[in-house]
Amino acid sequence: MSTSTVLVVDDERTLARAIKAYLAENGCETEVAHDAESALGLLPTLRPDVVITDVRLPGMNGIELLRKVREFDPAIAIVVMTAHGSIEGAVEAVKLGAFDYVKKPIDLEELKLLADRARENSHLRQELSYLRQREASRGDLPFGDVVGDSPVMKALLEQARQIAALDETPPVLITGETGTGKGLIARTIHASGARSNQPFIDVNCTALPPSLMEAELFGHERGAFTDAKQSRVGLFEAAEGGFIFLDEIGDLELALQGKLLRAIEDRVVRRVGGVRDRKIDVRILSATNRDLEREVERDRFRRDLFFRLAVIPLRLPPLRERGDDVLTLADHYLRRFSAKYGKDVRRIRADARQLMLAYPWPGNVRELSHVIERAVLWSKGPEIGIDHLSLTRPVEEPERRGNGPAATTAEPADRARSERLTAPGMTLDEVERTMLEQALRDTAGNQTRAAQQLGISRDTLRYRIKKYGLGGAG
Repeated sequence: MSTSTVLVVDDERTLARAIKAYLAENGCETEVAHDAESALGLLPTLRPDVVITDVRLPGMNGIELLRKVREFDPAIAIVVMTAHGSIEGAVEAVKLGAFDYVKKPIDLEELKLLADRARENSHLRQELSYLRQREASRGDLPFGDVVGDSPVMKALLEQARQIAALDETPPVLITGETGTGKGLIARTIHASGARSNQPFIDVNCTALPPSLMEAELFGHERGAFTDAKQSRVGLFEAAEGGFIFLDEIGDLELALQGKLLRAIEDRVVRRVGGVRDRKIDVRILSATNRDLEREVERDRFRRDLFFRLAVIPLRLPPLRERGDDVLTLADHYLRRFSAKYGKDVRRIRADARQLMLAYPWPGNVRELSHVIERAVLWSKGPEIGIDHLSLTRPVEEPERRGNGPAATTAEPADRARSERLTAPGMTLDEVERTMLEQALRDTAGNQTRAAQQLGISRDTLRYRIKKYGLGGAG
Protein backbone atom coordinates (compact mmCIF):
# COMPACT_ATOMS: atom_id res chain seq x y z
CA MET A 1 0.00 0.00 0.00
CA SER A 2 2.88 2.32 -0.82
CA THR A 3 0.77 5.13 -2.23
CA SER A 4 -2.20 4.97 0.15
CA THR A 5 -3.33 7.83 2.36
CA VAL A 6 -4.81 6.99 5.76
CA LEU A 7 -6.70 9.15 8.23
CA VAL A 8 -6.62 7.86 11.83
CA VAL A 9 -9.36 9.17 14.15
CA ASP A 10 -8.94 8.40 17.87
CA ASP A 11 -9.00 10.48 21.02
CA GLU A 12 -6.38 8.20 22.64
CA ARG A 13 -3.45 10.31 21.51
CA THR A 14 -0.72 7.79 22.38
CA LEU A 15 -2.43 5.04 20.36
CA ALA A 16 -3.12 7.40 17.45
CA ARG A 17 0.57 8.43 17.33
CA ALA A 18 1.68 4.78 17.45
CA ILE A 19 -0.65 3.85 14.55
CA LYS A 20 0.57 6.83 12.53
CA ALA A 21 4.24 5.97 13.12
CA TYR A 22 3.77 2.30 12.21
CA LEU A 23 1.82 3.05 9.02
CA ALA A 24 4.32 5.73 7.99
CA GLU A 25 7.19 3.25 8.42
CA ASN A 26 5.31 0.93 6.06
CA GLY A 27 4.88 3.46 3.27
CA CYS A 28 1.54 5.11 4.10
CA GLU A 29 0.90 8.82 4.20
CA THR A 30 -0.94 9.17 7.51
CA GLU A 31 -2.71 12.00 9.32
CA VAL A 32 -4.34 11.98 12.75
CA ALA A 33 -7.51 13.64 14.06
CA HIS A 34 -8.65 13.35 17.68
CA ASP A 35 -12.36 13.91 17.05
CA ALA A 36 -14.89 13.44 14.23
CA GLU A 37 -15.31 17.15 13.53
CA SER A 38 -11.56 17.60 12.90
CA ALA A 39 -11.55 14.49 10.70
CA LEU A 40 -14.36 15.87 8.54
CA GLY A 41 -12.42 19.10 8.14
CA LEU A 42 -9.43 17.17 6.75
CA LEU A 43 -11.39 15.22 4.11
CA PRO A 44 -11.45 17.83 1.30
CA THR A 45 -7.68 18.38 1.31
CA LEU A 46 -6.40 14.97 2.45
CA ARG A 47 -8.69 12.80 0.30
CA PRO A 48 -7.82 9.63 2.22
CA ASP A 49 -8.06 6.14 0.75
CA VAL A 50 -8.85 4.68 4.18
CA VAL A 51 -10.29 6.10 7.41
CA ILE A 52 -9.49 4.17 10.61
CA THR A 53 -11.75 5.40 13.39
CA ASP A 54 -12.65 4.51 16.95
CA VAL A 55 -16.35 3.92 17.61
CA ARG A 56 -16.32 6.03 20.77
CA LEU A 57 -15.24 9.62 20.19
CA PRO A 58 -15.88 12.88 22.02
CA GLY A 59 -18.77 14.77 20.44
CA MET A 60 -19.85 13.07 17.22
CA ASN A 61 -19.30 9.32 17.53
CA GLY A 62 -17.65 7.00 15.03
CA ILE A 63 -20.96 5.73 13.58
CA GLU A 64 -22.07 9.24 12.69
CA LEU A 65 -18.60 9.97 11.30
CA LEU A 66 -18.93 6.90 9.08
CA ARG A 67 -22.21 8.25 7.66
CA LYS A 68 -20.65 11.65 6.98
CA VAL A 69 -17.58 10.13 5.30
CA ARG A 70 -19.79 8.00 3.04
CA GLU A 71 -21.82 11.07 2.12
CA PHE A 72 -18.59 12.87 1.24
CA ASP A 73 -17.15 10.01 -0.83
CA PRO A 74 -18.54 6.45 -0.74
CA ALA A 75 -15.29 5.16 -2.25
CA ILE A 76 -13.34 5.86 0.95
CA ALA A 77 -12.82 2.58 2.82
CA ILE A 78 -13.56 2.65 6.55
CA VAL A 79 -12.17 0.42 9.31
CA VAL A 80 -13.52 0.85 12.83
CA MET A 81 -11.71 0.15 16.11
CA THR A 82 -13.67 -0.93 19.14
CA ALA A 83 -13.17 -1.94 22.75
CA HIS A 84 -14.80 -5.13 23.95
CA GLY A 85 -17.71 -3.32 25.53
CA SER A 86 -18.74 -1.52 22.31
CA ILE A 87 -18.74 -4.46 19.89
CA GLU A 88 -22.37 -3.79 19.00
CA GLY A 89 -21.37 -0.42 17.61
CA ALA A 90 -18.73 -2.02 15.41
CA VAL A 91 -21.26 -4.49 14.00
CA GLU A 92 -23.63 -1.61 13.27
CA ALA A 93 -20.79 0.21 11.48
CA VAL A 94 -20.18 -2.78 9.20
CA LYS A 95 -23.89 -2.92 8.39
CA LEU A 96 -23.71 0.75 7.44
CA GLY A 97 -20.83 0.18 5.03
CA ALA A 98 -17.59 -0.08 7.02
CA PHE A 99 -15.19 -2.60 5.50
CA ASP A 100 -14.45 -4.35 8.82
CA TYR A 101 -13.68 -3.76 12.47
CA VAL A 102 -10.77 -4.60 14.77
CA LYS A 103 -10.81 -4.99 18.55
CA LYS A 104 -8.64 -3.17 21.02
CA PRO A 105 -5.91 -3.61 22.15
CA ILE A 106 -4.72 -3.09 18.60
CA ASP A 107 -2.25 -5.36 16.83
CA LEU A 108 -0.55 -2.84 14.53
CA GLU A 109 0.48 -5.44 11.95
CA GLU A 110 -3.09 -6.78 11.79
CA LEU A 111 -4.43 -3.24 11.44
CA LYS A 112 -2.04 -2.53 8.56
CA LEU A 113 -3.10 -5.70 6.72
CA LEU A 114 -6.76 -4.84 7.27
CA ALA A 115 -6.25 -1.32 5.96
CA ASP A 116 -4.50 -2.74 2.87
CA ARG A 117 -7.40 -5.09 2.15
CA ALA A 118 -9.93 -2.30 2.70
CA ARG A 119 -8.16 -0.09 0.20
CA GLU A 120 -7.88 -2.87 -2.40
CA ASN A 121 -11.54 -3.73 -1.96
CA SER A 122 -12.47 -0.09 -2.48
CA HIS A 123 -10.41 0.07 -5.69
CA LEU A 124 -12.01 -3.13 -6.98
CA ARG A 125 -15.48 -1.72 -6.41
CA GLN A 126 -14.52 1.52 -8.15
CA GLU A 127 -13.10 -0.39 -11.11
CA LEU A 128 -16.16 -2.61 -11.35
CA SER A 129 -18.39 0.46 -11.29
CA TYR A 130 -16.24 2.10 -13.98
CA LEU A 131 -16.40 -0.96 -16.28
CA ARG A 132 -20.16 -1.17 -15.98
CA GLN A 133 -20.66 2.56 -16.53
CA ARG A 134 -18.31 2.46 -19.54
CA GLU A 135 -20.38 -0.23 -21.20
CA ALA A 136 -23.67 1.44 -20.30
CA SER A 137 -22.47 4.75 -21.76
CA ARG A 138 -21.90 3.16 -25.15
CA GLY A 139 -25.63 2.93 -25.59
CA ASP A 140 -27.52 -0.26 -26.31
CA LEU A 141 -30.04 -0.32 -29.13
CA PRO A 142 -33.46 -2.00 -29.33
CA PHE A 143 -34.29 -4.26 -32.27
CA GLY A 144 -36.18 -1.41 -33.94
CA ASP A 145 -32.84 0.28 -34.67
CA VAL A 146 -31.45 -2.71 -36.59
CA VAL A 147 -32.07 -1.52 -40.14
CA GLY A 148 -33.21 -4.02 -42.76
CA ASP A 149 -36.39 -5.39 -44.34
CA SER A 150 -34.99 -8.24 -46.43
CA PRO A 151 -36.39 -11.73 -45.71
CA VAL A 152 -33.02 -12.97 -44.50
CA MET A 153 -32.74 -10.13 -41.96
CA LYS A 154 -36.33 -10.53 -40.80
CA ALA A 155 -35.66 -14.20 -40.12
CA LEU A 156 -32.46 -13.36 -38.26
CA LEU A 157 -34.13 -10.72 -36.11
CA GLU A 158 -36.95 -13.10 -35.22
CA GLN A 159 -34.37 -15.60 -33.99
CA ALA A 160 -32.62 -12.89 -32.00
CA ARG A 161 -35.91 -11.81 -30.39
CA GLN A 162 -36.58 -15.37 -29.29
CA ILE A 163 -33.11 -15.53 -27.76
CA ALA A 164 -33.59 -12.22 -25.95
CA ALA A 165 -36.87 -13.47 -24.46
CA LEU A 166 -35.21 -16.44 -22.74
CA ASP A 167 -34.77 -16.28 -18.96
CA GLU A 168 -31.66 -18.48 -19.14
CA THR A 169 -29.84 -17.53 -22.33
CA PRO A 170 -27.52 -20.32 -23.55
CA PRO A 171 -24.24 -19.40 -25.27
CA VAL A 172 -24.82 -17.73 -28.66
CA LEU A 173 -22.22 -17.72 -31.47
CA ILE A 174 -22.70 -14.95 -34.04
CA THR A 175 -20.85 -15.48 -37.31
CA GLY A 176 -20.46 -13.32 -40.39
CA GLU A 177 -18.00 -11.38 -42.48
CA THR A 178 -16.24 -8.32 -41.12
CA GLY A 179 -18.53 -5.31 -41.05
CA THR A 180 -21.86 -7.16 -41.03
CA GLY A 181 -22.92 -5.91 -37.60
CA LYS A 182 -22.23 -8.81 -35.24
CA GLY A 183 -21.61 -6.50 -32.30
CA LEU A 184 -24.87 -4.64 -32.93
CA ILE A 185 -26.86 -7.88 -32.85
CA ALA A 186 -25.13 -8.89 -29.60
CA ARG A 187 -26.00 -5.56 -27.99
CA THR A 188 -29.62 -5.69 -29.12
CA ILE A 189 -30.05 -9.19 -27.68
CA HIS A 190 -28.85 -7.80 -24.35
CA ALA A 191 -30.87 -4.58 -24.57
CA SER A 192 -34.12 -6.35 -25.45
CA GLY A 193 -33.98 -9.04 -22.76
CA ALA A 194 -34.75 -9.38 -19.07
CA ARG A 195 -31.14 -8.48 -18.18
CA SER A 196 -31.07 -5.19 -20.07
CA ASN A 197 -30.40 -3.30 -16.81
CA GLN A 198 -27.41 -5.52 -16.07
CA PRO A 199 -23.87 -5.12 -17.49
CA PHE A 200 -22.87 -5.75 -21.09
CA ILE A 201 -19.10 -6.18 -21.23
CA ASP A 202 -17.52 -6.11 -24.70
CA VAL A 203 -14.17 -7.94 -25.00
CA ASN A 204 -12.02 -7.80 -28.13
CA CYS A 205 -10.12 -11.08 -28.08
CA THR A 206 -7.42 -9.69 -30.42
CA ALA A 207 -6.69 -6.59 -28.34
CA LEU A 208 -4.04 -8.04 -26.03
CA PRO A 209 -1.36 -10.77 -26.03
CA PRO A 210 -2.32 -14.02 -24.28
CA SER A 211 -0.33 -13.22 -21.12
CA LEU A 212 -2.36 -10.05 -20.58
CA MET A 213 -5.65 -11.33 -21.97
CA GLU A 214 -5.92 -13.94 -19.22
CA ALA A 215 -5.64 -11.27 -16.52
CA GLU A 216 -8.09 -9.07 -18.45
CA LEU A 217 -10.70 -11.83 -18.62
CA PHE A 218 -10.28 -13.43 -15.22
CA GLY A 219 -8.61 -10.72 -13.12
CA HIS A 220 -5.48 -11.06 -11.00
CA GLU A 221 -4.39 -10.93 -7.40
CA ARG A 222 -1.89 -8.50 -5.99
CA GLY A 223 1.67 -9.67 -6.71
CA ALA A 224 0.60 -12.17 -9.40
CA PHE A 225 3.17 -10.60 -11.74
CA THR A 226 5.59 -7.69 -11.78
CA ASP A 227 3.11 -4.88 -12.41
CA ALA A 228 0.31 -6.31 -10.26
CA LYS A 229 0.51 -3.65 -7.55
CA GLN A 230 -3.03 -4.41 -6.43
CA SER A 231 -5.77 -6.95 -7.05
CA ARG A 232 -7.97 -6.37 -10.07
CA VAL A 233 -11.41 -7.64 -11.00
CA GLY A 234 -11.66 -9.48 -14.34
CA LEU A 235 -14.16 -8.76 -17.09
CA PHE A 236 -16.11 -11.93 -16.32
CA GLU A 237 -16.65 -10.67 -12.78
CA ALA A 238 -17.49 -7.20 -14.10
CA ALA A 239 -20.25 -8.77 -16.21
CA GLU A 240 -21.89 -10.40 -13.18
CA GLY A 241 -25.64 -10.68 -13.70
CA GLY A 242 -25.44 -9.62 -17.35
CA PHE A 243 -23.67 -10.50 -20.59
CA ILE A 244 -20.07 -10.79 -21.70
CA PHE A 245 -19.51 -10.44 -25.46
CA LEU A 246 -16.35 -12.18 -26.72
CA ASP A 247 -15.72 -10.51 -30.06
CA GLU A 248 -13.36 -12.20 -32.56
CA ILE A 249 -13.36 -15.34 -30.44
CA GLY A 250 -11.75 -17.23 -33.33
CA ASP A 251 -8.51 -15.35 -32.68
CA LEU A 252 -8.22 -16.43 -29.03
CA GLU A 253 -5.01 -18.33 -28.34
CA LEU A 254 -5.30 -22.07 -27.69
CA ALA A 255 -3.69 -21.66 -24.28
CA LEU A 256 -6.63 -19.55 -23.12
CA GLN A 257 -9.35 -21.60 -24.77
CA GLY A 258 -9.22 -24.30 -22.09
CA LYS A 259 -9.60 -21.75 -19.29
CA LEU A 260 -12.48 -20.12 -21.12
CA LEU A 261 -14.16 -23.51 -21.53
CA ARG A 262 -13.95 -24.11 -17.77
CA ALA A 263 -15.43 -20.69 -17.04
CA ILE A 264 -18.38 -21.45 -19.31
CA GLU A 265 -18.98 -25.03 -18.17
CA ASP A 266 -18.41 -24.65 -14.42
CA ARG A 267 -19.44 -20.99 -14.14
CA VAL A 268 -16.36 -20.16 -12.10
CA VAL A 269 -13.22 -18.09 -12.70
CA ARG A 270 -9.89 -18.07 -10.92
CA ARG A 271 -7.87 -14.89 -10.93
CA VAL A 272 -4.26 -15.04 -12.08
CA GLY A 273 -2.21 -15.73 -8.95
CA GLY A 274 -5.33 -16.73 -7.02
CA VAL A 275 -5.99 -19.94 -5.12
CA ARG A 276 -9.78 -20.01 -5.00
CA ASP A 277 -12.57 -20.15 -7.56
CA ARG A 278 -15.15 -17.40 -7.79
CA LYS A 279 -18.67 -18.23 -8.94
CA ILE A 280 -20.08 -16.14 -11.78
CA ASP A 281 -23.56 -15.59 -13.18
CA VAL A 282 -22.86 -14.42 -16.71
CA ARG A 283 -24.43 -15.02 -20.13
CA ILE A 284 -22.03 -15.68 -23.02
CA LEU A 285 -22.27 -14.08 -26.46
CA SER A 286 -19.40 -14.54 -28.92
CA ALA A 287 -18.69 -13.56 -32.52
CA THR A 288 -16.19 -14.37 -35.26
CA ASN A 289 -15.58 -13.81 -38.94
CA ARG A 290 -13.69 -17.12 -39.11
CA ASP A 291 -15.02 -20.53 -40.11
CA LEU A 292 -14.64 -22.15 -36.68
CA GLU A 293 -15.51 -25.62 -37.93
CA ARG A 294 -12.59 -25.39 -40.33
CA GLU A 295 -10.40 -24.03 -37.55
CA VAL A 296 -11.36 -27.05 -35.45
CA GLU A 297 -10.35 -29.39 -38.28
CA ARG A 298 -6.99 -27.61 -38.47
CA ASP A 299 -6.49 -27.93 -34.68
CA ARG A 300 -6.54 -24.16 -34.29
CA PHE A 301 -9.68 -24.10 -32.16
CA ARG A 302 -10.86 -26.53 -29.49
CA ARG A 303 -13.71 -28.72 -30.62
CA ASP A 304 -15.28 -28.85 -27.13
CA LEU A 305 -15.16 -25.06 -26.82
CA PHE A 306 -16.74 -24.63 -30.26
CA PHE A 307 -19.71 -26.78 -29.29
CA ARG A 308 -20.11 -24.95 -25.97
CA LEU A 309 -20.08 -21.54 -27.66
CA ALA A 310 -22.38 -22.51 -30.55
CA VAL A 311 -25.35 -23.82 -28.58
CA ILE A 312 -27.32 -21.25 -30.59
CA PRO A 313 -25.63 -20.20 -33.86
CA LEU A 314 -26.63 -16.98 -35.64
CA ARG A 315 -25.26 -16.18 -39.09
CA LEU A 316 -25.30 -12.57 -40.27
CA PRO A 317 -25.60 -12.37 -44.07
CA PRO A 318 -23.18 -10.19 -46.02
CA LEU A 319 -24.68 -7.00 -47.41
CA ARG A 320 -24.58 -8.36 -50.98
CA GLU A 321 -27.17 -10.99 -49.96
CA ARG A 322 -29.60 -8.47 -48.46
CA GLY A 323 -31.08 -7.01 -51.65
CA ASP A 324 -32.70 -3.61 -51.21
CA ASP A 325 -31.46 -3.34 -47.63
CA VAL A 326 -28.50 -1.58 -49.25
CA LEU A 327 -30.76 1.34 -50.14
CA THR A 328 -32.60 1.30 -46.82
CA LEU A 329 -29.30 1.45 -44.97
CA ALA A 330 -27.95 4.14 -47.31
CA ASP A 331 -30.97 6.36 -46.57
CA HIS A 332 -30.52 5.67 -42.85
CA TYR A 333 -26.88 6.77 -42.94
CA LEU A 334 -27.72 9.73 -45.15
CA ARG A 335 -30.06 11.08 -42.46
CA ARG A 336 -27.55 10.34 -39.69
CA PHE A 337 -24.55 12.01 -41.30
CA SER A 338 -26.49 14.95 -42.71
CA ALA A 339 -27.57 15.75 -39.17
CA LYS A 340 -24.12 15.06 -37.74
CA TYR A 341 -22.32 17.45 -40.10
CA GLY A 342 -25.11 20.01 -40.42
CA LYS A 343 -25.53 19.37 -44.17
CA ASP A 344 -28.76 19.67 -46.15
CA VAL A 345 -28.37 16.45 -48.13
CA ARG A 346 -31.81 14.92 -48.60
CA ARG A 347 -31.64 12.19 -51.25
CA ILE A 348 -29.54 9.83 -53.34
CA ARG A 349 -30.04 10.05 -57.10
CA ALA A 350 -31.47 7.08 -58.98
CA ASP A 351 -28.25 6.35 -60.89
CA ALA A 352 -26.27 6.26 -57.64
CA ARG A 353 -28.86 3.95 -56.08
CA GLN A 354 -28.54 1.54 -58.99
CA LEU A 355 -24.77 1.54 -58.66
CA MET A 356 -25.05 0.74 -54.95
CA LEU A 357 -27.30 -2.23 -55.75
CA ALA A 358 -24.78 -3.56 -58.28
CA TYR A 359 -21.70 -3.06 -56.07
CA PRO A 360 -20.65 -6.16 -54.02
CA TRP A 361 -19.76 -4.29 -50.79
CA PRO A 362 -16.80 -6.39 -49.63
CA GLY A 363 -16.64 -4.34 -46.41
CA ASN A 364 -20.38 -4.82 -45.83
CA VAL A 365 -22.43 -2.40 -43.72
CA ARG A 366 -19.33 -0.77 -42.28
CA GLU A 367 -18.06 0.07 -45.76
CA LEU A 368 -21.47 1.42 -46.80
CA SER A 369 -21.51 3.65 -43.73
CA HIS A 370 -18.10 5.08 -44.59
CA VAL A 371 -19.05 5.61 -48.24
CA ILE A 372 -22.20 7.56 -47.34
CA GLU A 373 -20.36 9.59 -44.70
CA ARG A 374 -17.75 10.66 -47.26
CA ALA A 375 -20.45 11.37 -49.82
CA VAL A 376 -22.29 13.65 -47.40
CA LEU A 377 -19.08 15.51 -46.61
CA TRP A 378 -18.19 15.99 -50.30
CA SER A 379 -21.66 16.94 -51.52
CA LYS A 380 -22.37 20.61 -52.24
CA GLY A 381 -26.07 20.28 -52.89
CA PRO A 382 -29.12 18.36 -51.71
CA GLU A 383 -28.31 15.20 -53.70
CA ILE A 384 -25.69 12.46 -53.76
CA GLY A 385 -24.65 11.22 -57.18
CA ILE A 386 -22.34 8.57 -58.57
CA ASP A 387 -19.30 10.83 -58.35
CA HIS A 388 -19.81 11.28 -54.61
CA LEU A 389 -19.77 7.52 -53.97
CA SER A 390 -16.32 6.85 -55.48
CA LEU A 391 -17.27 3.25 -56.27
CA THR A 392 -14.98 2.84 -59.29
CA ARG A 393 -13.06 -0.17 -58.05
CA PRO A 394 -13.44 -3.23 -60.31
CA VAL A 395 -15.38 -6.18 -58.98
CA GLU A 396 -13.00 -8.90 -57.88
CA GLU A 397 -13.37 -12.49 -56.76
CA PRO A 398 -14.06 -12.93 -53.03
CA GLU A 399 -10.71 -14.62 -52.43
CA ARG A 400 -8.97 -11.50 -53.70
CA ARG A 401 -11.31 -9.09 -51.96
CA GLY A 402 -10.85 -10.38 -48.44
CA ASN A 403 -13.02 -9.08 -45.63
CA GLY A 404 -11.73 -5.55 -45.30
CA PRO A 405 -12.76 -2.28 -46.94
CA ALA A 406 -12.49 -1.90 -50.68
CA ALA A 407 -8.99 -1.61 -52.07
CA THR A 408 -8.00 1.67 -53.64
CA THR A 409 -5.69 0.34 -56.33
CA ALA A 410 -5.94 -2.29 -59.07
CA GLU A 411 -3.79 -3.99 -61.65
CA PRO A 412 -3.59 -2.16 -65.03
CA ALA A 413 -5.86 -4.67 -66.81
CA ASP A 414 -8.45 -4.49 -64.03
CA ARG A 415 -8.26 -0.69 -64.03
CA ALA A 416 -8.84 -0.60 -67.76
CA ARG A 417 -11.86 -2.87 -67.43
CA SER A 418 -13.20 -0.67 -64.61
CA GLU A 419 -12.90 2.38 -66.83
CA ARG A 420 -14.79 0.58 -69.63
CA LEU A 421 -17.56 -0.44 -67.25
CA THR A 422 -18.04 3.15 -66.05
CA ALA A 423 -17.59 4.94 -69.37
CA PRO A 424 -19.16 8.40 -69.59
CA GLY A 425 -22.66 8.40 -71.04
CA MET A 426 -23.56 4.88 -69.93
CA THR A 427 -26.71 4.40 -67.89
CA LEU A 428 -26.61 2.29 -64.74
CA ASP A 429 -28.58 -0.47 -66.47
CA GLU A 430 -25.95 -0.50 -69.21
CA VAL A 431 -23.16 -0.65 -66.64
CA GLU A 432 -24.83 -3.54 -64.84
CA ARG A 433 -25.50 -5.45 -68.07
CA THR A 434 -21.89 -4.94 -69.15
CA MET A 435 -20.62 -6.22 -65.81
CA LEU A 436 -22.76 -9.34 -66.13
CA GLU A 437 -21.62 -10.00 -69.70
CA GLN A 438 -17.98 -9.51 -68.73
CA ALA A 439 -18.27 -11.90 -65.77
CA LEU A 440 -19.95 -14.57 -67.90
CA ARG A 441 -17.25 -14.22 -70.55
CA ASP A 442 -14.50 -14.44 -67.94
CA THR A 443 -15.96 -17.67 -66.56
CA ALA A 444 -17.00 -19.24 -69.89
CA GLY A 445 -20.66 -19.03 -68.88
CA ASN A 446 -20.21 -20.75 -65.50
CA GLN A 447 -22.89 -19.06 -63.39
CA THR A 448 -21.52 -20.19 -60.05
CA ARG A 449 -18.08 -18.72 -60.76
CA ALA A 450 -19.59 -15.60 -62.35
CA ALA A 451 -21.68 -14.98 -59.21
CA GLN A 452 -18.58 -15.41 -57.06
CA GLN A 453 -16.64 -12.97 -59.23
CA LEU A 454 -19.41 -10.39 -58.92
CA GLY A 455 -19.84 -11.00 -55.19
CA ILE A 456 -23.54 -11.84 -55.48
CA SER A 457 -25.57 -15.01 -54.91
CA ARG A 458 -26.29 -17.39 -57.80
CA ASP A 459 -30.03 -16.67 -57.51
CA THR A 460 -29.35 -12.94 -57.84
CA LEU A 461 -27.20 -13.59 -60.91
CA ARG A 462 -29.94 -15.69 -62.55
CA TYR A 463 -32.49 -12.98 -61.85
CA ARG A 464 -30.34 -10.32 -63.49
CA ILE A 465 -29.54 -12.57 -66.47
CA LYS A 466 -33.27 -12.96 -67.00
CA LYS A 467 -33.84 -9.22 -66.44
CA TYR A 468 -31.44 -8.28 -69.23
CA GLY A 469 -32.39 -11.18 -71.51
CA LEU A 470 -28.86 -12.53 -71.61
CA GLY A 471 -30.16 -16.12 -71.78
CA GLY A 472 -27.85 -19.02 -71.48
CA ALA A 473 -27.79 -20.71 -68.81
CA GLY A 474 -28.40 -23.08 -66.39
